[in-house]
Amino acid sequence: MEEELKCPVCGSLFREPIILPCSHNVCLPCARTIAVQTPESEQHLPPLLHPRGPAPPAAAAAPGAGAGPGAAAGSAACLDSECAAGGGGDHADKLSLHSETDSGYGSYTPSLKSPNGVRVLPLVPAPPGAAAAPRGAGPASSSLTCPQCHRSASLDQRGLRGFQRNRLLEAIVQRYQQGRAAAAAAAKCQLCDRSPPEPAAVLCEQCEVLYCAACQLRCHPARGPFAKHRLAPPPAHPGAPGGGGDGGGGKGAGGGRKLPTCAEHDLENYSMYCVSCRSPVCYQCLEEGKHSKHDVKALGAMWKQHKAQLSQALNGVSDKAKEAKEFLVQLKNLLQQIQENGLDYEACLVAQCDALVDALTRQKAKLLTKVTKEREHKLKVVWDQINHCTLKLRQSTGLMEYCLEVIKENDPSGFLQISDALIKRVQVSQEQWVKGALEPKVSAEFDLTLDSEPLLQSIHQLDFIQMKCRVPPVPLLQLEKCCTRNNSVTLAWRMPPLSHNPVEGYILELDDGDGGQFREVYVGKETLCTIDGLHFNSTYNARVKAFNSSGVGPYSKTVILQTSDVAWFTFDPSSAHRDIVLSNDNQTATCNSYDDRVVLGTAAFSKGVHYWELHVDRYDNHPDPAFGIARINVVKDMMLGKDDKAWAMYVDNNRSWFMHCNSHTNRTEGGVSKGATVGVLLDLNKHNLTFYINGQQQGPPAFENIEGVFMPALSLNRNVQVTLHTGLEVPQCVKQTKLPNN
Repeated sequence: MEEELKCPVCGSLFREPIILPCSHNVCLPCARTIAVQTPESEQHLPPLLHPRGPAPPAAAAAPGAGAGPGAAAGSAACLDSECAAGGGGDHADKLSLHSETDSGYGSYTPSLKSPNGVRVLPLVPAPPGAAAAPRGAGPASSSLTCPQCHRSASLDQRGLRGFQRNRLLEAIVQRYQQGRAAAAAAAKCQLCDRSPPEPAAVLCEQCEVLYCAACQLRCHPARGPFAKHRLAPPPAHPGAPGGGGDGGGGKGAGGGRKLPTCAEHDLENYSMYCVSCRSPVCYQCLEEGKHSKHDVKALGAMWKQHKAQLSQALNGVSDKAKEAKEFLVQLKNLLQQIQENGLDYEACLVAQCDALVDALTRQKAKLLTKVTKEREHKLKVVWDQINHCTLKLRQSTGLMEYCLEVIKENDPSGFLQISDALIKRVQVSQEQWVKGALEPKVSAEFDLTLDSEPLLQSIHQLDFIQMKCRVPPVPLLQLEKCCTRNNSVTLAWRMPPLSHNPVEGYILELDDGDGGQFREVYVGKETLCTIDGLHFNSTYNARVKAFNSSGVGPYSKTVILQTSDVAWFTFDPSSAHRDIVLSNDNQTATCNSYDDRVVLGTAAFSKGVHYWELHVDRYDNHPDPAFGIARINVVKDMMLGKDDKAWAMYVDNNRSWFMHCNSHTNRTEGGVSKGATVGVLLDLNKHNLTFYINGQQQGPPAFENIEGVFMPALSLNRNVQVTLHTGLEVPQCVKQTKLPNN
């Protein structure tokens, strides 16, 4: 767990940790060190055009400047002094947001390195004589780059005080230090020649060795390579003054700790949790602050909910860790079996070779070399797997211990500050144990057999033969079960008869419908698969292969599948508004409400030319239904085209308009009545949409430059009933005269 409690910058246990926007933690002193200050007028200059000059006196006078923690501290002091000189402590904390790729600092400014190996970006020194910024120069702004994920964080007028303190992590670090102090209650010098050893005076955090005063001067002087080491007081006995206890004032990690107050309102305690911002808030934040219109829930309820989620995720990681331990035992046993089997094969080979004639002797060395290479390959694969699994297990175990310590905390707001990020980390840790991760990559058996029966003239061609074919054979596609429907294809396959090799699953691959590369579309044990959402009027190539623990078998023959030229679809009851009423096998739609409601089609189009018609079966009281296309997430409780997810034509008994994003355009005379037919032509080759009424084009092309995936859409109220007609050929010409309304 100690790795979870160390700052990524200084490498020591966290001191006053703060939470960055990316959910990582960093010490407050280290945050001051890695903050970068840039005049606003220079933010967009190329790196080589930034002013450079000698370091400020404060930085130059700092001991050990230019490397190590001392230089980092000097930079931090320089930052604080410049802030004070610039007219207020908040001045230097204003933000200049830098991306991960365009900051450019590492290419022209000297960099420092912390004991943990993380590069620290120092402040850019001001040029000589630049004490007073010229009139018109922008104020200085600051940014802070996370040392773990390298994302830039913005500093507002509050500077580093704008980041929340991770009180929960601080309490766990304090408790961990107390536990370590209790374990080393009677700390003695570890290098003393005296008996008994002298009491320890200092502890080197880098060497992890306790020294008395005499041994420290003799073995660990504060110069040379030891100058950068951090010497700390030795762990004190829990009962001694200043050692152990609850870490100051008797306030333990439980209910005795002072309740945290709101960062915006110092006199108010946290009482609610803002779901939108994912942070605890007080009642004043809800009444007058930025959270007044956000979705909030009770702090205690969200605390329990997030604890339950973290506990549930931990159970999965715990199971995987248990499997990993058992797997390591299996791998170690596998090592022994490989060694034993290798020796057996060598002995057998030597016995066979010695029994052959002189010609066989010349081949013996070659065969031994092959056995040795096979054994070394298997051993290397197993050792690599052991090292990889051990590393993952250690990381998962450390994360589990840290999470268990977090769950022990009774600070709801502190827990909720880190719970989202912690839950994601635990879930990602669980997902790393993918299928096959806890299975040996090689077997202990040597699939090598020496055939000693051939005649003398064949001795020179003597070699190992592979008697076992462990990979699965070629699957056979069942063409009688393969079919296409609209823009979906269904494929079926089976293994050949008398196939004894085990099969663990299949991999189905499909190209892009345009002669491109194959891609995996299904991996599993089923022998029947349907792929939806393909392009209409396209030709796809498909193939399948089987796999097991020994490897992947060869591909099957490639089957060619042609999707439908035109689309056959109906209205979709699963995505329609609840007021929509469908009948006639979901081809006829009406509504129970006087308000407009939206219903989508069951087909989705991303390329090609498509045409469908809607027949007006009933039209009462002059309503204005809307016809067109929409995204899957279109708003369904208002007229089609009022949001940015739909493109439509709405029409009454006299005229029509085109509408998108609630913008009405191209008013055109001519409307609909009972018996009228509205046609919709979606041409994704030309990226436009055209409407027809009674066979004649209604106005110009309604919308152009449309791209993406679209679904047929319709909005109507209870005064209208419409029947959908699909599978129609695209109209070749536009009628010259308009048909009269029925």
